[in-house]
Amino acid sequence: EVQLVESGGGLVQAGGSLRLSCKVYGITFDDYAIGWFRQAPGQEREGVSTVNWSARSTYYQDPVNGRFSISIDHAENTVHLQMNNLKVEDTAVYYCAAEDAETVRIEHMASGDGFEYWGQGTQVTVSS
Repeated sequence: EVQLVESGGGLVQAGGSLRLSCKVYGITFDDYAIGWFRQAPGQEREGVSTVNWSARSTYYQDPVNGRFSISIDHAENTVHLQMNNLKVEDTAVYYCAAEDAETVRIEHMASGDGFEYWGQGTQVTVSS
């Protein structure tokens, strides 16, 4: 059974840091790209960052580029999203998701379309 379990969300002041984790069960990083997405109240889901281990590539959306960093811990089957210099506008529910590494596209990383497995989400709140 495929499962993605997020953790690490919370409340932080602007300028602070959080590290989100996505523990993956039932799939391998060789076969699946793992993406982070977020959705704020009243807004559409948007991509944050994706790692495609089979292609040795990472992807960041412009609003987070230079502040967020995605990485894989192979020993723990976990993908981390290190978020630094957080801003109030980063407040959202953050989800991790998996898509077949052979079909994942830039458009999918931006929207989440095509990602077939999703976690339950973790809330990130950044206060001013």
